[in-house]
Amino acid sequence: MMPVIYSMSVSMDGFIAGPDGDFGWSAPEAEVFRFHVEQTRRLAGYLCGRNLYREMLVWETAEQTMSGEAELEFARLWRPIPKVVFSRTLDTVEGTARLATDDLATEVARLRDRPGDGVVSIGGASLAADAIAEDLIDEYRQFVYPVVLGGGTPYFPPLAESHDLRLVESRKLGSRVVYLRYRRLR
Repeated sequence: MMPVIYSMSVSMDGFIAGPDGDFGWSAPEAEVFRFHVEQTRRLAGYLCGRNLYREMLVWETAEQTMSGEAELEFARLWRPIPKVVFSRTLDTVEGTARLATDDLATEVARLRDRPGDGVVSIGGASLAADAIAEDLIDEYRQFVYPVVLGGGTPYFPPLAESHDLRLVESRKLGSRVVYLRYRRLR
């Protein structure tokens, strides 16, 4: 069974977007982007909400709009990954994406129980909050940026009970970002 991860950029005070929804502060510098490319090699499935799905559509046509070697490599890795999109308003999706037909726990199980190696990733604050509430996340991966936003969209939702975690990896990426990887203790 593949582990389920939640990986996002986060401010020092725990937000993935500011009060106005802005996340431009988290644009990755070259070393951080290369790290994301390497992490993408391990993705065996991806679950996201409508907004993040729309943000990631740029990678479906990267060859027409981008020229950087790392960007094009990311696009080549990203496109074939099976994606499940949770949306009440979208009628269709593109590429290897499909609209969710079941509840979150069932869709997670469907991806994580497939044969093979890798990880299943959940992206987007709302969907991740639901997954955290249902205790579906095995690892939390944070790219911590040295900015204090003072409010906005939190990385973690309010929790009914604490979740004990163990730090399994940390590293400094570039001049500004610290990568932290925590595993859920069960």
